[in-house]
Amino acid sequence: MTKISKAACIGGGVIGGGWIARFLLAGIDVDVFDPHPEASRIVGEVIANAEKAYAMLTGAPLPPRGRLRFCQTLVEAVTDADWIQESVPERLDLKRGVLTEIDAAARPDALIGSSTSGLLPTDLQRDMRHPERLFVAHPYNPVYLLPLVEIVGGEKTSAATIRATMERLPPIGMKGVHIAKEIEAFVGDRLLEALWREALWLIHDDICTVETLDDVIRYSFGLRWAQMGLFQTYRIAGGEAGMRHFLAQFGPCLAWPWTKLTDVVDLDEALIEKIGRQSDEQAAGLSIRELERIRDENLVGILQALKGGDGGKGWGAGKLLKDFERTLWAEGGGEAMPADPSRPLRLVETKVSPAWVDYNGHMTEHRYLQVFGDTSDALLRLVGVDLAYVEAGHSYYTVESHIRHLGEAKLGQAIHSACQILSADEKRLHVFHTLHDTATGELIATAEQMLLHVDSKAGKAVAAPAAVLDRVKAIAASHAELALPEGAGRHVGQRR
Repeated sequence: MTKISKAACIGGGVIGGGWIARFLLAGIDVDVFDPHPEASRIVGEVIANAEKAYAMLTGAPLPPRGRLRFCQTLVEAVTDADWIQESVPERLDLKRGVLTEIDAAARPDALIGSSTSGLLPTDLQRDMRHPERLFVAHPYNPVYLLPLVEIVGGEKTSAATIRATMERLPPIGMKGVHIAKEIEAFVGDRLLEALWREALWLIHDDICTVETLDDVIRYSFGLRWAQMGLFQTYRIAGGEAGMRHFLAQFGPCLAWPWTKLTDVVDLDEALIEKIGRQSDEQAAGLSIRELERIRDENLVGILQALKGGDGGKGWGAGKLLKDFERTLWAEGGGEAMPADPSRPLRLVETKVSPAWVDYNGHMTEHRYLQVFGDTSDALLRLVGVDLAYVEAGHSYYTVESHIRHLGEAKLGQAIHSACQILSADEKRLHVFHTLHDTATGELIATAEQMLLHVDSKAGKAVAAPAAVLDRVKAIAASHAELALPEGAGRHVGQRR
């Protein structure tokens, strides 16, 4: 897959900040230009939320975070970028001027995307010297979690630009959909506008409150749409006869006077105040940042659930996440042997995320096992047991674990793990992991594990190949000089 090497983001608001976070967490350096005096704070808060969300979203090894730089001028920001994302306010004259300035300063081969939610790319590219590289890249908020981006070309956009754009989205975990013809508001916003218009009438006519309307969506068809969309959902509603039966049965409803989609509600001060008041009551005092974090946690839960759909193959956006993680795991494997393997290997660095804590605010038990499992996985990648190795039919399976809880890991706490190989032979790998508070070095927990090298297709233990054994034994020989860790060999209930 072709990857973005360096990105530039012009505008760092809600959408621009989301693009910045998406690029950074994919390991891409980003230069930003935004004249807003608090741009750095706003973008920093968005990135912080994105990092918390990614900690819940995936256990795959993310690349080192890209470098973030705020530039004094637009020209400085775009000079070396190969993907430039414009996310300034939705005014044609403003966007057209900014895009023309970008076009004049950018590299000839740079791709230029606009985050507009409805303006036509043909209108945006009117004054550009190289209009063939301009396209609309319309994402959905939050950009760092929702993977869809609508790709729309204008009259002068080249087919090569569209192809290059679509190729560069999967490596950052996004799903590009090419809209074949440019049309105001594209596809997603047209659907949303129709629903929004009807919703405003329902509030205007006192049919329901904003909270009731949101409940109708989030407790019913919203869940269906999240994993199957509209048409496939209705296909199922047609039963065994499928979509044709559904259309025959419910098609006549389209002629009934159910909706007011062609009648625009008057958004006067009274209606605006009514909606604003009900929305305030619904929020119950939660700030925008708190609501964003709740939204992110909910989205992560849905994405994770969909990742396990279809018998573990993944479904919808969950399959996209699964495929993205496969790329991350593949790129995260095969690490170089440490320069000094004569001490326990520090392998995992993380923070206790909101999804990891129980009602006491402490990391829940199964998350300790997850961190220790990640530590074993990191060791295995170090000795050559990476994704390609596993896909070829061999791996190490954990057959026994003993975890001791010696302290408490709390919400937001930075923690790290280290691994010591106690012994190893052709089939067995005996390890001892420790979990520490990164700030103080305090020991929080330990895990002793026995792993067996297996032929996963045959379902039995087999000898590891020489290439793997050589790496394992090199580390084991260095660790043999270390003292036996306190607690090694203990069993449940044994006295210290």
